Amino acid sequence: MRIVLRTVFLAGAIALAGLAQQEFREIESRVTEFTLKNGMKFLVLERKKAPVASFVTYADVGSAQEVKGITGLAHLFEHMAFKGTDKIGTKDYARERVALEKVEQAYAALREEKRKGAKADPEKLKKLEEAFRQAQEEAGKYVASNEFGEAVERAGGRQLNATTAADRTMYFFSLPSNHMELWFWLESERFLNPVFREFYKERDVVMEERRLMESQPVGKLLEEFLAAAYKAHPYGEPVIGHMSDLENLTTADAVAFFRKYYIPSNLVAAVVGDVDPKRVRELAERYFGRIPGGPKPEPLRTVEPPQEAERRVTMWLRAQRMVLMGYHKPDINHPDDAVYDAISSLLSEGRSSRLYRGLVRDRKVATQVAGFPGLPGQKYPGLFIFFAMTAPGRTNQEVEKAIEEELERLIKEPVSKEELDGVKRRARASLLRQLDDNLGLAIQLSSMQALTGDWRNLFRQLDKINAVTPEDIQRVAKATFTRTNKTVAVIEPLEPR
Repeated sequence: MRIVLRTVFLAGAIALAGLAQQEFREIESRVTEFTLKNGMKFLVLERKKAPVASFVTYADVGSAQEVKGITGLAHLFEHMAFKGTDKIGTKDYARERVALEKVEQAYAALREEKRKGAKADPEKLKKLEEAFRQAQEEAGKYVASNEFGEAVERAGGRQLNATTAADRTMYFFSLPSNHMELWFWLESERFLNPVFREFYKERDVVMEERRLMESQPVGKLLEEFLAAAYKAHPYGEPVIGHMSDLENLTTADAVAFFRKYYIPSNLVAAVVGDVDPKRVRELAERYFGRIPGGPKPEPLRTVEPPQEAERRVTMWLRAQRMVLMGYHKPDINHPDDAVYDAISSLLSEGRSSRLYRGLVRDRKVATQVAGFPGLPGQKYPGLFIFFAMTAPGRTNQEVEKAIEEELERLIKEPVSKEELDGVKRRARASLLRQLDDNLGLAIQLSSMQALTGDWRNLFRQLDKINAVTPEDIQRVAKATFTRTNKTVAVIEPLEPR
């Protein structure tokens, strides 16, 4: 009976692999790519499953492109990109522009007085704050709030959103395919003629997000962890920014950031769904072709030096015990990137994973545990992270020791063929699930193009994981999971006095 079941299972796995490869080849053959004269790259995949299409704009910029003093600006600009243009979001732009200039003048005067510190005149400060408030109120009279979002909603759009990370910013939504031209107009307008209206109000919104993050134990621990793990590279800075920087960001900062990084050569667009590639190209040239071109921004100069000593952070909070461990690893373009993905799947994908069985089910030292690469980002060398919630009555030291024993096992014992086959099956299934969703596929295609220089690498990932051997896993684990390459951050409960 066991032999029969194994034979059936093997046949099913082979059939799934064949189906996956067939679908990958079929999808890959239908991707159209072109680059506008201004340098903007487009990827188009026609899918007739339903009369809808998903659109993604991937900006090759995130918090890693910030410098001291303007941290948080990449995320703040993401917010501003929904405020509209000289045509969208305004009731009378001619008058609004004059009002916005007065806002900047009022803020500059207030800022100058605040810089005097203890020597600032309290009465003058009070008057300047009132003038700034009134200037914002006047400019607000010309704002047509949420007009960008309402235009998408009226056309039957959904999933309108954006995200900012350490090394990218993405804007996306889906529309009925017969309203495709709306995306080209809206999206090109906000990168051609953005208006930084309500900048200081939106800055306050981001500052409130910062306060919320500071109130969350996990958020606080992650920030301290990254600051310890990186001593030079901007991956160690928080994406949301430092509060003192946020308090002093200006519209001029945002405009300079936009002009430097939101140029066509730094953008990749992906369109997936019920669309005609020829029509997409025609609309792309008509709308996005209006945006002036420019050279792609120079790459980061800073390289994180090799870590030569174990680093530790302990936070004493009124919170549950938890553990963060991280080890430096190469970027997404390194030949061993697929090996790290395989290690992640082996250690923490599902209830049959080694970490779950070892720490949660058997030893009961943790209630949750996971291990994965890709944080803070993938463009530059990042971290392989382990996160665990310590079980009541157990210690962080027990959790750390249990994780280290699982890593030591990876180094000393070759992974079995059955376990590695499971990793490869899950990789195929995961990619097949991604291919079923237009928006997910658009995100994956644009991300792979921006990060690796070729969207086809999305489909080559499976081949790379299939090529991973037990010896690869041992070799990479031995080189990565070392004591001197380790950063640990923990929360210990603060007892009431």
